[in-house]
Amino acid sequence: MNHRIRVFGAVAATVGIFLSVQIGALALIEPFYESELQAVDDPQNPTNSVVYFGIILLATAFMLAAFKYDLQLLIRAMVVGVSVMLAWFVFDELVPSAVTVGSINLLAALAALGLGMALLGYPEWYVIDLSGIVMGAGAAALFGISFGLLPAILLLTVLAVYDAISVYGTEHMLDLAEGVMDLKIPVILIVPTSLSYSYLELGESDPVSNDDAATASDGGERDSADAAEPSGDAEPAVDGVPAEAEDGPTEAETDDGADSLERDALYIGLGDAIIPSILVVSAAFFLDAGHLDVPGMVVNLPALGAIVGTIFGLLVLMYMVLKGRPHAGLPLLNGGAIGGYLLGALASGVSVLTALGF
Repeated sequence: MNHRIRVFGAVAATVGIFLSVQIGALALIEPFYESELQAVDDPQNPTNSVVYFGIILLATAFMLAAFKYDLQLLIRAMVVGVSVMLAWFVFDELVPSAVTVGSINLLAALAALGLGMALLGYPEWYVIDLSGIVMGAGAAALFGISFGLLPAILLLTVLAVYDAISVYGTEHMLDLAEGVMDLKIPVILIVPTSLSYSYLELGESDPVSNDDAATASDGGERDSADAAEPSGDAEPAVDGVPAEAEDGPTEAETDDGADSLERDALYIGLGDAIIPSILVVSAAFFLDAGHLDVPGMVVNLPALGAIVGTIFGLLVLMYMVLKGRPHAGLPLLNGGAIGGYLLGALASGVSVLTALGF
């Protein structure tokens, strides 16, 4: 019973992390826009989604090739470098520019470099989670103000389909997960169920098989969320995935869900938090549906609906995983975000066609 309570507490903490990413992204909308950080010239162009999806495919192929030729250190350096860049974008807006060198906010730059050094020198679970929240909020805000409503919805839809295919069809996400097991980089969010848990003390990982995978998802800064090997009584998990019990619950055991709750940590891909949050930001920034009076951020009812829908999808995903059922993450998370967004738009008096960006 105590372990069951700890697991449910970890689920609640996971929800808190998702909300932190989404709320942080909403708070960064105005600062990022004023700093001209939109990544494209025409946010309403739907081909932006095609280009971004193509980048994801190329990044996936690059990572698989890098693992094949033992270039794991290169991947780690690239991911930490992206982490520092995103952290600098965020800190540059939040940290007062008391000391500047030219146009550079020195304190913000030092904070971003400090985050990178922590990831390289001491990548414990809480360091990775805090870095992931900063990265996730920054990436979601950056892409959210760069993708109009139609491009954002297209992106979420295509990535949800791709996620399902890569998990249930080609299964190449399992190969990617096997490759990133021991890199200890912020492409996953880790929520322990035990105070004694240490991500640093994880040993050499075992190959991930189809039976080991719990859920999977893809996206983000090549935020294919990746697998990590839990300690103690848990199995590795793929991309956005709480892990299975060590011996793998049998069909009979998962009927009551008891043994499937025996795990040391839950693992969720950072891309799982970023991708649906892009629609949250896009809805708040691009849709003319009034604004809610929330200090420090831009938010409207459709964006709030996307947040609620994402959390609903997350809870369903966690329920299915904790029952021992393998599942891809983005179909539920993105589907929940899109559904909640459309309901929020209708509640605001916005037509479906307008909400879809037509």
